[in-house]
Amino acid sequence: MHGMTEATTKIDVDGVTLDLVVVRKRVKNINARLRGSTLAVSAPHRVSRGEVRDVAVELGRKLLRRARADAVNGDDSGRIIALKVAAKFAKPPKVTEVRFSTNQHSQWGSYSPRTGIVRLNAVLKVMPPWVLEAVVAHELAHAFHPDHSPAFWKLLRSICRHTDRANAFLEGVNWLASSWIDLPPVERAQLVKPM
Repeated sequence: MHGMTEATTKIDVDGVTLDLVVVRKRVKNINARLRGSTLAVSAPHRVSRGEVRDVAVELGRKLLRRARADAVNGDDSGRIIALKVAAKFAKPPKVTEVRFSTNQHSQWGSYSPRTGIVRLNAVLKVMPPWVLEAVVAHELAHAFHPDHSPAFWKLLRSICRHTDRANAFLEGVNWLASSWIDLPPVERAQLVKPM
């Protein structure tokens, strides 16, 4: 028996509108592929439309994040910045790879001195370069001080003169991101100004 295509509908996934095409097939699980702005889903006949839609949103979210991660990691710019920052240390920490992550929510970055891998929140890539450099410096300083002791901050400020400015910037970003939905439309409109 061939699959039956349901009507194409639009779904919103994290602010991105996708065309959802559902094909009912003899499959055990709901599967999805993202091609451009079309999310093609194959689903078993026994699964309700509502369940298919809910799973499609979650699968779409994963696929969009994966596509965005591929896009932001498509060049070597993060590694170039990390090597530039590492060179400022008296004994440069090892940097083997820099990865921008689209699913890092609780922190701006991390660093493994053992592997030399720096992981950064993908949104840093679109922020001012001095913010990205400050976060990289912060993570690399942990190679020498795994805590946030006075010695850590002294070292970090000697490596990156934008440390305090970047911290204030990121605190503002955090506040705005967590408050945005609750701001009245008039205030939101005041914050969105053409450059």
